[in-house]
Amino acid sequence: MARGRIELGDVTPHNIKQLKRLNQVIFPVSYNDKFYKDVLEVGELAKLAYFNDIVVGAVCCRVDTSENQRRLYIMTLGCLFPYRRYGIGTVMLKHVLDICNKDGNFHNVYLHVQVNNDVAIKFYEKFGFEVAERKQNYYKRIEPADAFVLQKSFIGDKASENTVRASSPNASETKSMEQID
Repeated sequence: MARGRIELGDVTPHNIKQLKRLNQVIFPVSYNDKFYKDVLEVGELAKLAYFNDIVVGAVCCRVDTSENQRRLYIMTLGCLFPYRRYGIGTVMLKHVLDICNKDGNFHNVYLHVQVNNDVAIKFYEKFGFEVAERKQNYYKRIEPADAFVLQKSFIGDKASENTVRASSPNASETKSMEQID
């Protein structure tokens, strides 16, 4: 494994084009201008990932208050292919989970992942995420079109078990990261 410094930085109007370019390369779907406008408003919920001062990944989330719950939705979390397995995805996901734990008022955190993206599914399972449901025809222009909803609960019957099990897995176990969403 290559040695390197992993840091997270803010998404700003000055670097939003880097986020757009990253997403174009990493994800099989495209995001509209409203997505990027909204990302600029979420503060700590959107971060660029740097490996030795080079932008190589990003995570973007939003607060969702649907289903009578306060939830955190991971819209995107991805890393450029050559930089996967260096722990960058782990740093980004731990950032998200730390926000949830410090806030203390999220029922769960969730995301969508293509049903055939086994690497991403295994990655999230290491942090206590579970498949909550399968959404038929979730994606419009990619195959397979189905998505799993992966979810990690905080408030409720699984909260304490998941927080302990997933708050800090062994770094050597969580080096794999695939694009999602």
